[in-house]
Amino acid sequence: MTDTSYNVLFLCTGNSARSVLGEAVMNKLGAGRFRAFSAGSQPKGEVHPMSLEVLTDFGYPTDGLYSKNWHEFTGPGAPQFDFIFTVCDNAAGETCPVWPGKPLTAHWGLEDPAAVEGEGQRKAFIDALGYLTKRIELFLMLPHASIDELAMRQKLTAIGQSEGASKGASE
Repeated sequence: MTDTSYNVLFLCTGNSARSVLGEAVMNKLGAGRFRAFSAGSQPKGEVHPMSLEVLTDFGYPTDGLYSKNWHEFTGPGAPQFDFIFTVCDNAAGETCPVWPGKPLTAHWGLEDPAAVEGEGQRKAFIDALGYLTKRIELFLMLPHASIDELAMRQKLTAIGQSEGASKGASE
């Protein structure tokens, strides 16, 4: 067993739904071995209320979750990331900041549950949470300390193309 701890960043444009869900799930399931953060290129300024409701209903802590710009993680004192996952197609296509330490990146695109209005919105958030949970569980099962970089990249890409992948996820 290793004492290595990894930092993970989930990116999306608005940082109000998918990236926040990823942050919460990784922090709980990563059990201290993985420390997750989320950010957006154009943050909404608040976490979508349905994100918080669904996370709470499924037993995920929501304390400290807020919508923030990715520039918060580019200055002095910011954590150095080992992994960065984009969870929306817009963020995957944007020019990201240069992240120190050469983190491994992958696109884990999902349809935006916040784009669903009315009766189906809660189900869309539950589905997004389920897809992210499955991907994070697969990610956590990887032999992080012993797998080579190329194999890890291939595994991360495959995870991002699993069930629930948005149309742009394979691009």
